[in-house]
Amino acid sequence: MGYKIEFSEEKNLLLYEIRGINFNTVIQTIEKRGILDILENKNYPGQKILVIKIKNHIYAVPYIVNEKKKTIFLKTVYPSRALTNKYLKKKNEKNEY
Repeated sequence: MGYKIEFSEEKNLLLYEIRGINFNTVIQTIEKRGILDILENKNYPGQKILVIKIKNHIYAVPYIVNEKKKTIFLKTVYPSRALTNKYLKKKNEKNEY
């Protein structure tokens, strides 16, 4: 059985207000196999970062896995210029040849 994705509903509303994106959009992207990469979070041991593409932007989604409960808890979602440059530039370079 797969893992259940969880998040704070309060944080979900706040993210939509502040950034115009929410966890519902992230989950839809994940379900459409929109994950570009999974990174270790160097600043927070035990936490990973999903790298996803929504429209023409790359977003970072830090999360924690709870093996016992079989859950993935999404912490936040934010646009990342560094990841956008890395992943969109890489794709654009491939298309040039």
